[in-house]
Amino acid sequence: MFKNLVNDFSAVFYPRVCFACGKALLRHEDYLCTACLFNLPKTDFHLMEDNPVAAQFLGKINFNAAASYYYFTKGGNVQHLIHQFKYKGFKEIGHYIGQQYGKELIKSKGFSDVDYIIPIPLHPSKEAKRGYNQAEWFAGGLASSMNARLDITSLTRIYDSETQTHKTRFNRWENVKEIFSLNRHEHLVDKHILLVDDVITTGSTLEAAGHVLMKIPGIRISICSIACALH
Repeated sequence: MFKNLVNDFSAVFYPRVCFACGKALLRHEDYLCTACLFNLPKTDFHLMEDNPVAAQFLGKINFNAAASYYYFTKGGNVQHLIHQFKYKGFKEIGHYIGQQYGKELIKSKGFSDVDYIIPIPLHPSKEAKRGYNQAEWFAGGLASSMNARLDITSLTRIYDSETQTHKTRFNRWENVKEIFSLNRHEHLVDKHILLVDDVITTGSTLEAAGHVLMKIPGIRISICSIACALH
């Protein structure tokens, strides 16, 4: 009871708000209000073998399954949620979303036997500036609810590519096609890995990473993200 009183008192000066819609959170809510938790626009792509995210990678890399948790629309609550996570320092949001999504993915045939989860790495200079890799926090949440291991060492970003905003698909691919390299990866031979990022637009970055990982014998690659903004 005393703890609840302290929390209620703190909330007067430091209100806890939903990172998607901005409304005040109730005592039992964390990061997202109950309304957003159930009403943010989920894609359910993990239940569909043929879906728009999978179509992005068809014929470009060999993959097992592909999906995104939410639809991304400009000005929408999902964009606001990701902005808070990616640029405002609230990295714990990514872990929470990963946990929620992982509970759904592990029940899906295409994602049920994932061995390792690999986040798209940031270049060290960019990660140092931001303070964290948002994809890594999302991947950590996925790993915790999918009985999989988080792997942040096998894939390295060796070049700091320019921003992808406003680039054509071809230019995006030219911008990222040689920015990743493999480190020690013997543990990934014959394994199923889940390659993850925060938002999928054209998929160029994931495609480039996938091409590098395909060099590993017997590897199976699946792909997922928090949201997709497909055009």
